[in-house]
Amino acid sequence: MDIARQAEIVLRGAGYETWPWTGVAPAVTCFENAALIGFVHVFSSADELLPRWEAAQQAVLSRHSAALRAAGAKAWNVYSIFLAEDQAPSQQRAVERIEENFALTRKIARAGVRTQEDVARALLPLTAVKAQPMLSDTNFQ
Repeated sequence: MDIARQAEIVLRGAGYETWPWTGVAPAVTCFENAALIGFVHVFSSADELLPRWEAAQQAVLSRHSAALRAAGAKAWNVYSIFLAEDQAPSQQRAVERIEENFALTRKIARAGVRTQEDVARALLPLTAVKAQPMLSDTNFQ
């Protein structure tokens, strides 16, 4: 599955404008709406994500620094999303700890992202709440 493409579909469905930045390998999906800006980084595994996430974040921020400075209040809502397809169970906590690092951007980090549902679940903090009311048959008489 193409995680980057699925992330772009989910983000566009949530009202974000998206575009790829090919200045790094693999390419980064950039996204923006009226309230926030973000970057989706996709790695093949948690083994690749853990040593490279900080450098990946720094590369994107350095490249887009002028635009971020001009973004005004939106610059306080910059997200770095780190997704990995494969996961070693022993590294689950290490991947989760990335989100506890509040330097430079807000972060979402997930490993074991293999399906469209996994991508949508990882990006839930960035999408609108979709409540589905539970309606049952009722006899009002």
